[in-house]
Parts: sequence; structure tokens; C-alpha cells
Amino acid sequence: MTLSFTSAHHPPDTADRPGLWFLFKGHRLLVRQGQIPALVAPGDLGLTPIRSRYLGFLGDGGDRIACYCGELAEETDAPAEHSFEGLRPLYGRLDETTFWLAGRAIQIVDWERTHQFCGRCGRPTIDHERERSKVCPHCGLTSYPRLAPAIIVRVQRHAANGPEILLARAQRFPGTMFSVLAGFVEPGETLEECVRREVLEETGILVEDIRYFGSQPWPFPHSLMIAFTAEYAAGTLTVDPQELAEADWFSPATLPACPPPPSIANRLIASWLEENRHR
Repeated sequence: MTLSFTSAHHPPDTADRPGLWFLFKGHRLLVRQGQIPALVAPGDLGLTPIRSRYLGFLGDGGDRIACYCGELAEETDAPAEHSFEGLRPLYGRLDETTFWLAGRAIQIVDWERTHQFCGRCGRPTIDHERERSKVCPHCGLTSYPRLAPAIIVRVQRHAANGPEILLARAQRFPGTMFSVLAGFVEPGETLEECVRREVLEETGILVEDIRYFGSQPWPFPHSLMIAFTAEYAAGTLTVDPQELAEADWFSPATLPACPPPPSIANRLIASWLEENRHR
């Protein structure tokens, strides 16, 4: 059974019980045979984090498992039977809950590292007592963990030969992998406005009937993906070469290589395929 995670600010009193420690050297995570080490403290492995923070807990009742993150110095060697691995290569190897927890952890570690000093007056910051934020005791500026919202959208249409989905291959995508369209939300922009703008900018297509599908944190480096579906309204497919290598309409029978699970891009495409498999 998959345990649910609850974010919390104050660590538990049971500090003598093992918890999950997400320890990073740069952006590489310490693992033991592909799993997160369960420790009372990093000192169990002879490690001393530069800084650490409590994340929250897995489970409920008396079986809660505390979760922590910490940053290790670059010169730190991996203990015996442990190794440092990038988070992306662990995608699909860790179970889904643990992977997203690791993504949460690296974002908190990065935020801790980059907000030791006030961005307005340069004085050292301190932790807020009741929430996950940094406060400048000199000028009062409060800084929260950075989050960059981005839309991701499945554009679909009903063509003469049946249902089709718009997929594109970004310049950065490896090989021949295609995916749905995505882009960051601009200041002052609604999510729906962002969907219309991104689709139009990248493909020259107008969309309508925009509907919320779901969301997913994406820690590369600190995004929140908000997924939508949209119906083709008008326009001729015209690729922006600055953004896309190519784009096209695909039927259920002609789908190219697509992102793997558990990405929300995969969920968007898989749900469309399930809805239209026999059409």
C-alpha cells in the first residue's frame, strides 16, 4: 500500500526513530541500492549536512515516517554501499511517492541554499517560526520557496478520418520523442490565457473549450505543471522553429514515441488514447 505524504514544518518529538533522509550533493541524491536511506540522523553514516530541514511525514497514526532533506558538501564521499545519483535517472526506478518526495526535497534544499541572505538588503535571514519561509529581521522581507507555474495542454480535434491529437518534438527532446505542448505562465496571465498564447505562439493554432485535467510538481528545477485539454478551433499548423523541431496531428494508430509514466504528459496522451482507441 502506498503511504500518503503530509507536509509539516515542525519535526516530531520522536527524534530517535529512523526517518527517510533525502541527502543531496549538488543535485545528486544519496541512495543505497536505488533506495532512500532510513536513518535516525545522517551521522549514522558519518555524514554532516551543511544544512537540513524537516519536510513532513509519510503515513498516519503511530506509524508515521518522518522525512528530512539536507545538503552535503561537494567533497563528501558516498558511504560504503551508497552512491550519489541524479534525480532524473531515478525517474521510474523509485516508487512514485518517493520520487516526488525527492523532487520536493531538492527544491527545498535549493531554496535553503539561495536564500541565506535577504534579496533586498543583503542581511542574513532567519527561519519563520510557523511556516516554510525565510524572514529578514532587518527589513522584514519574507521569502518563500520558488515555484514556477507552467501549463501543459493536450490539443485535440475530430478530423474527417477520426480523432487526432497535436504532438510536438521540442528542440531539446532526445531522438524522436513527441509530447503535448507546454510553457511557463507569464506575470498577470491566467492559466487559460497562457494555454491560448502558448499554443498560438508555437503552432499558429487557435483553441477553445479549455478544460482542467490535473497537476503535477516537476522539480527540474522548480515547476508546477497544470494540465489542460483543449479543442482545435482554427488555424493552420505552423511550427515556431525557435521552440519546436516539428509538430503534427496524430491518430491513435500513428502515435510516435511519447513521454513515459508517471509524467503528466504521459497521462494526458494515455487518457486520450483510451478514449479514442476504437474510433
